[in-house]
Amino acid sequence: MSTILSLRKLFAYYQELGTKAIAQVPDADLVRVLAPEGNSVSLLVKHLAGNMRSRFTDFLTSDGEKPWRDREGEFEGPHATRAALMGDWNSGWTCLFAVLDALSDADLERIVLIRNEGHSVQEALHRQLAHYAYHVGQIVLLARTFAGAEWTSLSIPRGGSQAFNAERFAKPAERRQFTDGSGER
Repeated sequence: MSTILSLRKLFAYYQELGTKAIAQVPDADLVRVLAPEGNSVSLLVKHLAGNMRSRFTDFLTSDGEKPWRDREGEFEGPHATRAALMGDWNSGWTCLFAVLDALSDADLERIVLIRNEGHSVQEALHRQLAHYAYHVGQIVLLARTFAGAEWTSLSIPRGGSQAFNAERFAKPAERRQFTDGSGER
């Protein structure tokens, strides 16, 4: 599997994880902050979407920190509706995937700038993957907290490890990326 395809699958995995978590958050809790200086699901989505649009607009030809980006504003004024939040969420991912779909492994050593620091395309993509996974994890934690007893696990549910492992080990071993298949880990 190519490096670009592998990275694309990982980005898609985190998009799906975030989408499934957000779907479980009651509307009123999308803007809820648990602590002073904390972030709501809405603010995290604004930040992720703003970062994606900035980093992946003209990815190979301009600095990833665009002059039009208002990073500080991403942490102010939550979305007015769930639809607006999801529109923002999807627009960021659309921008990222359009770039990934246009790249090939031959591009991995090209140099791109992020805040005037040179990164290989591979380094820049890994940097963004780690950043997005970090914030999606925050969204999942908030979603799990707000959903409470109504939460549907995005992974192996508590008490389900033995059954999950029994099913996996009942099959012959195979080589595959963990993002292939059911999505359960």
